[in-house]
Amino acid sequence: MKTKIKNGKEYIFDIVRKIYVQNKPEEWVRQHIIQYLNQKKGYPISLMSIEKKNEINSVKKRCDIICNDNNGIPLLLIECKAGHVKLDDKTLNQSLVYQKKINAKLIVLTNGKKNVCLKKNGEEITFLESIPSYNEIIKYWIKTIRCLQILDIILLLLMNWLEL
Repeated sequence: MKTKIKNGKEYIFDIVRKIYVQNKPEEWVRQHIIQYLNQKKGYPISLMSIEKKNEINSVKKRCDIICNDNNGIPLLLIECKAGHVKLDDKTLNQSLVYQKKINAKLIVLTNGKKNVCLKKNGEEITFLESIPSYNEIIKYWIKTIRCLQILDIILLLLMNWLEL
């Protein structure tokens, strides 16, 4: 990771925004999870957005990282915390507020020491063992969409049959 010192402060290069940003503890975590997701899990840098502005309940908020698919559909909503911050209910609740607006397929919480990946389905929260790769999540959602399309066809056939 590229860093530089300017006016006595350390800056780290953000490969998504293509700028140097001050290297604070949370920023260090953000840049490392971006590298991990790109290099180890195959998420394209071009499909990531950083600190995307959203209005939630008339309050302007910024999501740390959102990873999208090629169609702009959010796959991962990532909440980053500094290494000394515990990933607790407060962190989870913050990400769930963002999730109401973003509606990503999965939520990731990280403090650089620990990554927590979860899926929210209605009120049910399921914790995953690890963050799926880009290809895994794309394949999973394609299968899900195909299943829903098949169910739609079956439903239409049944409706037509019942009208006979």
